[in-house]
Amino acid sequence: MNKLVISLLCGLSLSFLTQAADNTQEKPAGRATIEWQNPDEYVDVRPSNQSKKRFQTSTFNKLEAFVEKLAEALPEGQTLSMTVTNLDLAGHVWPGHMAGMNSTQEIRVIKRVDIPRMYFSYQLFDANGKVIKEGEEELKDMSFQERNIGRIQNDSLRYEKNMLERWFNKTLMPTSAEN
Repeated sequence: MNKLVISLLCGLSLSFLTQAADNTQEKPAGRATIEWQNPDEYVDVRPSNQSKKRFQTSTFNKLEAFVEKLAEALPEGQTLSMTVTNLDLAGHVWPGHMAGMNSTQEIRVIKRVDIPRMYFSYQLFDANGKVIKEGEEELKDMSFQERNIGRIQNDSLRYEKNMLERWFNKTLMPTSAEN
C-alpha cells in the first residue's frame, strides 16, 4: 500500500513539474507583430470620451489582433512584421454641441472627406527568417463609406480594418499564378 501511494505521489509530482515547466516556456511568437512608432505624433488616434492613453492602447490592441488574425492565412512558416509611423482614423472628434447634439460630450463624426489613413513599413519573413517581401505603405481609402464591410460593420474600427484587410489580401496573399 505504501509503495502504491508513493508511486502515485511521484507520478503526480512529475506531472505537476512537467506542466509547470511547460507554462514557464516562452510562447511562440505570433505570425504578425506591429510596432507603433511615436504614437503621440499620429495625426488622429483621439478618443471621444475616455483617456487618450486608454483609447490608444485599446485601438492598437484591436488592430494588432486583427492583423494577427489575417496573418493566420499566410503560408506555413511566414511571419509579418509592421512598423506603423502614422495613423489617422476615419472621421474627427468634435464636441457634441458642434455636431448638432445637445451635449457636452465629444463624439467621432465620420464624413466622406475624413478618410482613414495608415502609414507603415512591413517585412514578410519565411520560416528561416529570410525577408521575402518588404515595402512602405501609405494606405488611404477614399471610398471607405461605399465599401461592403459585412462582418465588421458594427466594429468601431471597421474602416481601418477593412482598409488593412484589402491591403493584406492584395499585397501578401499568394495568387494562383505564384503557386
